[in-house]
Amino acid sequence: QLQLVESGGGLVQPGGSLRLSCAASGFTLDYYAIGWFRQAPGKEREGVSCISSSGGSTNYADSVKGRFTISRDNAKNTVYLQMNSLKPEDTAVYYCANRDGSSCSLFFLEYEYDYWGQGTQVTVSS
Repeated sequence: QLQLVESGGGLVQPGGSLRLSCAASGFTLDYYAIGWFRQAPGKEREGVSCISSSGGSTNYADSVKGRFTISRDNAKNTVYLQMNSLKPEDTAVYYCANRDGSSCSLFFLEYEYDYWGQGTQVTVSS
């Protein structure tokens, strides 16, 4: 069964850090770009970041540039999202998904992604 599983979410104070993981089972991530999305209460899901299959290219939403870093370890079949300097507006359910292709062109387009994880909650609050 093809599956993506996110982990690493939780409650953190403003200014804190979290690292999210996206682990794949049933298939290898090597050939796919991987994206991270998030959905805050009452808002539409939005693209956060994407990493190409090789890891050589990354993209970020303007709202997280300079604070979030996406990376991948293909040997572990896992993609990470390091989130620093977290703000209350980063509170959301975070999802990872594998893109139908190796690049991150127009990474925010949800229809370009095939499989989605179930999401992990990130809450930034004092």
